[in-house]
Amino acid sequence: MSDPTALAFDDTTDFDNADRGFIAALSPAVVKDAQGEVVYDNDAYAFLAGQCPDTAHPSLWRQAQLCARQGLYEVTTGIYQVRGLDLSNMTLVEGERGVIVIDPLISAETASAALALYRAHRGDRPVTGLIYTHSHGDHFGGGRGVLPHGTEAGVPILAPAGFLEHAVSENVYAGNAMTRRAVFMYGDRLPKAPDGQIGAGLGMTTSTGTITLIPPTVDITETGQEETVDGVRIVFQLTPGTEAPAEMNFLFPELRALCLAENATHNMHNILTLRGAVVRDARIWARYLDETVNYFDGRYDVAFASHHWPTWGHDEVVTFLHAQRDLYAYLHDQTLRLLNDGLTGPEIAEVLQLPPALERAWHARGYYGSLSHNVKAIYQRYLGWFDGNVAHLWEHPPVELARRYVDVAGGPEQALTKARAYVDEGDLRFAATLLNHIVFATPGNDRDTATAAAAREALADVYDRLGRGAENGPWRNFYLASAAELRHGVAPAHIDTGGAEMIAALTTTMLLDSIAIRIDGPAAWDDDLTIDLVLTDEQSRHRLTLHHGALTHRQLRGKPKRDAGLTLRLSRAQLFGILSGKGLDGVWTEGDKTLLEHLLSRVTTPDPSFPIVTP
Repeated sequence: MSDPTALAFDDTTDFDNADRGFIAALSPAVVKDAQGEVVYDNDAYAFLAGQCPDTAHPSLWRQAQLCARQGLYEVTTGIYQVRGLDLSNMTLVEGERGVIVIDPLISAETASAALALYRAHRGDRPVTGLIYTHSHGDHFGGGRGVLPHGTEAGVPILAPAGFLEHAVSENVYAGNAMTRRAVFMYGDRLPKAPDGQIGAGLGMTTSTGTITLIPPTVDITETGQEETVDGVRIVFQLTPGTEAPAEMNFLFPELRALCLAENATHNMHNILTLRGAVVRDARIWARYLDETVNYFDGRYDVAFASHHWPTWGHDEVVTFLHAQRDLYAYLHDQTLRLLNDGLTGPEIAEVLQLPPALERAWHARGYYGSLSHNVKAIYQRYLGWFDGNVAHLWEHPPVELARRYVDVAGGPEQALTKARAYVDEGDLRFAATLLNHIVFATPGNDRDTATAAAAREALADVYDRLGRGAENGPWRNFYLASAAELRHGVAPAHIDTGGAEMIAALTTTMLLDSIAIRIDGPAAWDDDLTIDLVLTDEQSRHRLTLHHGALTHRQLRGKPKRDAGLTLRLSRAQLFGILSGKGLDGVWTEGDKTLLEHLLSRVTTPDPSFPIVTP
């Protein structure tokens, strides 16, 4: 845990910038869905107006005070932001006929509320363009809140090359596991209170409304590409492999404003998020930030991003970007230096320190990413999960390993006594490790029920203390959410990344991939079947083969050499209907219809509430 005493709490620059350009707030700042359920409540953070209590890290408290500011703000003439109505910002750029929306938040409900706030003060302008800065859900999920069905005709939707592929791979392929872990990372189920959830560093928390996805119509494929949307000229810089696999910065030359997407925000970002993701490349991240400084040099007076508040002044932006560049370069290069000296990820995380100038910079603090888990992520990117010590090559899985540790400690009761001694000594990190072993070693064991319950409560207490001392928002939320789950059971996620709108946006190949990863392989070991899907609205034919427990598929060109066991001629809408259980009504078929029923019987449904802090 970092020492807050070395930080300049009397520096109000961030507060001045966060308040600059304020026009109006949404009051009350509560967004509900069509059923009247609250999907976002920024008013719940009113307690942040008070002094930091001893249940929170002062630096994280300060960051939460900044992120909780809510309302419509003017960035510069013609550019506005709505902040504080979701984890991310929605930016609006006024054109000749209407308004261009950049990053429509997570949920359709919050995006609609943000657009309504803008229109209340700037007029009822139509949405004439939509830009996704990158492929994370908090930057596209609210699309239907600004472009409802039937209104998108003729509206260009711009995104970096590869956007749809990466949006799907993160939110659909591994969506169930990521969504479950996001419950811990963002703490959306925790009470909003001084001893509970006080933000996530990058923003306050995630909204829990309807996630949508309107596919892009214009791909940005190279740096220097220019597009004019509603009379507004935009110059793009592709930055793939940085904060997201598909991402881009862009300049509004006539407005002298630079959008930094999520590549440079007012915190240290994640090289690997705690919810899980593809490991990012800190080396290339630093290089693209350096390119940003040089490519757009002298052409802007303000820079804004998809989170936090803008930075005004050309020289101030350059200073900010240089520090952000150096932050990711230093993390990368020093991790590699120590890695090549033989240190493992956890060992590097214990010894690596930032240069004092970066350590003191508010925007380089570990509110969202952290030095500790970013170093481990860089190690993972280069050397993987195995640290080279063969003792770690074939360890027992968590429950079996825990039982053996607890047995070595003399059994659950003696292990619990020793864990409490470590708590008393102030060694909360090892107390958490030992108590976690006891919890995993005694699942459903009637003989040790009292001991197991005591261990769960003791572990929850330790998690509370670790969370309240954390400067990193996701660390705090993970610890406190884990404590709550130990005490009260699983809190399932509110967010659904596999909803109808998301699925409808998938290409046919992506849709079939999403089915393949849900096949119960062992149950299908002896299956051998082929099904052809002839999609009438795409004029394409896809052959599905289930063999040796694996569902593979390919698009066929021309007449197939061998007939499939079953052929279906149908539209994409009918295919979605079949997958949602509506049957074959209206679908032309040839062959054995039972093959489809058999295939669908092999498709599993993932558990959205699988255990994490208990076995």
